[in-house]
Amino acid sequence: MRYILVFWGLPMGAFWAWYLLSYHDINFGLLFFSRQVHDFAFAFYGNLLGIEPSTIPPLVIRACIVDTVLIFAIYAFRKRKEIATWWRVRRETPITLAHAGVHEAGQVRPAE
Repeated sequence: MRYILVFWGLPMGAFWAWYLLSYHDINFGLLFFSRQVHDFAFAFYGNLLGIEPSTIPPLVIRACIVDTVLIFAIYAFRKRKEIATWWRVRRETPITLAHAGVHEAGQVRPAE
């Protein structure tokens, strides 16, 4: 499962890094990150698919969201016993101030 997360996360991170850097034309002197390549890539895919290039980014966003939900659903299904145990323990254990990391101030008022 670790490999699935790596092979999902790296391409997603690389794509979104390229998309955001090229969209805002932060190119670091590289043509790959320029707005010209950004516009060319989406015009190319738009012509290839026969749709307006400006409709491609929302489609990609939706596809990434569906892909992310699917990957994490598979991961949660594989870890369902650990998640159920954690949830059961979490619900049975009362939350106290010590668990929350809060210590009582005692009888002294803060302004004194």
